[in-house]
Parts: sequence; structure tokens; C-alpha cells
Amino acid sequence: MTYDALLLLSFGGPEGPDEVRPFLENVTRGRGIPPERLDAVAEHYHHFGGVSPINRLNREIIAAVETEFALTGIDLPVYFGNRNWHPMAEDTVAAMQADGVRNALVFPTSAWGGYSGCRQYHEDIARARAAVGEGAPQLTKLRQYYDHPLMVDAFADAIRAAIGRLPADRRAGARVVFTAHSVPVSADEAAGPPSAGGHLYSRQVTEASRLCAAAAGVDEFDVVWQSRSGPPQIPWLDPDICDHLEALAETGVDAVVICPVGFVSDHLEVVWDLDTEAVEKAQELGIALERAGTPGADPRFARLVRTLVEERTASTAPLRLGSEPAFGTTVDGTPCNPGCCEPPVRRRPA
Repeated sequence: MTYDALLLLSFGGPEGPDEVRPFLENVTRGRGIPPERLDAVAEHYHHFGGVSPINRLNREIIAAVETEFALTGIDLPVYFGNRNWHPMAEDTVAAMQADGVRNALVFPTSAWGGYSGCRQYHEDIARARAAVGEGAPQLTKLRQYYDHPLMVDAFADAIRAAIGRLPADRRAGARVVFTAHSVPVSADEAAGPPSAGGHLYSRQVTEASRLCAAAAGVDEFDVVWQSRSGPPQIPWLDPDICDHLEALAETGVDAVVICPVGFVSDHLEVVWDLDTEAVEKAQELGIALERAGTPGADPRFARLVRTLVEERTASTAPLRLGSEPAFGTTVDGTPCNPGCCEPPVRRRPA
């Protein structure tokens, strides 16, 4: 198959104080989130001047991918579109059509299965094409890459570097804790095609954590969750990172390395939930804490994108390390499989 562009598709984020509330309203549309909850989350963004780092980080990834393509002879322009904030995917796909793009690949900034991690990107693709209408480019989403060896190696190096930043007398007893974005338990149960048995998201996160720990030479580790946003009566994946720090402190652990394995870059969930809240909790508990870096800024990440593209353009073999399946490749926003990662039922508060 011949392709003529690559679209980097992401979540989006505000780039100024006046954009924070409209962005959050976009993210939560149709979910019945109380205004006071949006006000609380808005404060996280205003703590950083009303700017999420996600758009800047994605532009840096795009620049690195463009350089990688130029060095390896791949002639594909790279476009940037978002689900929830500018540049919106609909506008980007319209620009692609105007530029004469007819058949493009889509790289999502999520490595995972599940509704939020995969199927919602298919919905973004379908919505953007529908908005453009007749003549919209064909869009083929690239596969899930949770176990790609280049990402595993980048995380492993980041873990070793974080251990090295701990006080020398605490390194030997340091606990490595992997984190990823929590989702409702019901969403995790529905993650993946029914034939795969559900829970694909949490299974992939656990497998990625195992691979990264092994590559870093870490024998024991924990997998926890962060950034839950739902009402307390709805079960979400747990334990939460801050609750887990308290549990570790009770067992005498006095040094922790957090690896945000669920994130490709230092998004707001990383710089707020980990670098702010978790750091404050660790200081309160007397725990020496270091956070491993994310792979988006590592040169290996642009190479990862290039290898995923080459799977489609040159039929190269997938580079994979994990035992859990990796789905996600379909055309024009169709689901991977019947019943795959069904969207959650949205219920407004009574």
C-alpha cells in the first residue's frame, strides 16, 4: 500500500489561561461532570500558567519524526491533530484533503488497547472524515505499541537514571512503581475484543511494566494507577499512587522510583499527579522519590514511529516483546473487532 502522509493524533490541551475551561468542557462533554469538579481540575492547569505541555511535546515529537524520516528516506509529510483542542482533528484532516493527501497513516499518542487508549482514536478518525465529507483522505491507524523494544529500552534507561539520582544509602532498598492512567473497572473489563477475554488495557500495562523492569534489571516492582476522575461510587482501577506510597511507607520503604509507563510524554497528568501531588506525599512520608522520564523526548521514540510506519509501507515484521496481543490497525475508524472496547455508558448524576 502506498501512503502519502502521517497524522499524529493526540488528546490536546490548552495553551493559555483563557483556553482552560473551554478545553475541559470539550473533554467532558456529555458526561454530566459538575461545574465544581471542572473548577478543581482547572486549577491544575492554572498552576502551570494555564498551559498544558502536551501540544508542545507533540510538536517536538513531530520535529524528531520529520528528521528521522529525512535521514531514512521516508517521504511523508507529518500533520498534527487533536481530539479535544486545537489543532482539532477535523481541521487537520480538512487541510490534508486540501493539500492533496489521499491515503494517510495515523500515529496515536497512546500505546494501549481499551476505549480511551484505542477505540476513541478510531472514533476521532471517523468523526474527522465525516466532517470533511466526500473526498476525505483514507486514514489507517497504526497498531498498539505498548511492548515496542525501543520504548521498553527508553523506559529502562530512565528507570536506571532515576535510581542513580536517589541518595546513595537508599538505592539498594528502593521500590520501583509503575503508573498508568486509571479507568473505570467496567471499561477495563470491556477492553479488547470479547475473544481476548477483556481487561486488555490493564494486562498490557502490567506486561509493559514487567518488560521495562526486566530490561532495567529490577526484580520486584508494583503496578498502580493515577489520575482517576470519576465519582467515588464508580469503581476504578486501583491502588492510586498516593495511597500506595502510604502503604509502602508503612512497610518501611524509604525510597521509590516512579515510572509513568502509561504516558509517552510528560503530560499534565505526569507533572501534576506525580511531580506535584506524589512528590508532596513522599515528602510528607519521608520517602526519597525520583520520577523516571518518559520516552517521547528520547531519539528512540522517533525511530519507534518510523518502524511502525515501515510495517505498513515496507511490510517489515512487527517489533514486539510482549505476550499480550496488540490490536488497533483499521481503516477509516472502524473498530478492530466486533464488540471491541465498547464505549462506556454515560450516566448523568441523579
